[in-house]
Amino acid sequence: MEKNNLIIHIKDICFSYAGSSPVLDKLNLKLNSGDRFGLMGPNGSGKTTLFHVIMGLLKPTSGSIEIYNRPARTEKDFRKIRRKIGLLFQDADDQLFSPTVLEDVAFGPLNLGKSQDEAVEIAINTLKFLGLAGFEDRITYKLSGGEKKLVSLATVLAMQPEVLLMDEPTSGLDDKTKAILKRVLSDLDLTYILISHEIEFLTEITDSIYTMSSGRIHFDQKVQVHQHVHAHPHGAYEHQHD
Repeated sequence: MEKNNLIIHIKDICFSYAGSSPVLDKLNLKLNSGDRFGLMGPNGSGKTTLFHVIMGLLKPTSGSIEIYNRPARTEKDFRKIRRKIGLLFQDADDQLFSPTVLEDVAFGPLNLGKSQDEAVEIAINTLKFLGLAGFEDRITYKLSGGEKKLVSLATVLAMQPEVLLMDEPTSGLDDKTKAILKRVLSDLDLTYILISHEIEFLTEITDSIYTMSSGRIHFDQKVQVHQHVHAHPHGAYEHQHD
């Protein structure tokens, strides 16, 4: 793609937590406008750390980050970036902090300079889009796990980002809530990276799936997904595949 379609460009990023071996080891990443890819990997492979580095929540020990063709180094740089790139945390409780759902979802637009009326309207419309109409006055901490996940997504979408970074959004969700999430992501005209262990979910809403290990994303090893279809004359009985 042309350079003006390049949103995130990470070159040789390294990061280590105190006293540990490198979590990110000369990692490279290019995310272009319109890309939608999934990221898989074992726990501890650096997936969440990568998202936090992109958002400026963690500072790499070496390497460079460019967002929208501009270097991202300082907190001032990342404050501008967070207006365009939304992060959905793995744990919804890390994202929600206001007493009611409406206050939580309206917080982002207010922080972007919207008026009170504008922020409330955006919040209500975002909740409606996610199938959460009528949740405005619900107490946040009393929501179910699935409801918290969707409200967390609402807080991100209300800021009208251009890019989404989603960390295990289906974790703990029932099938009904997963179906809502699939519908929402399919309807959104957004660029995103989605971390998940659920390959079936990734297959349905991403264009490509890559693995991450040893502190790097292996773009030369795209995950191939296939369905295993077969019939047995006694299919109701237990059987094994060698």
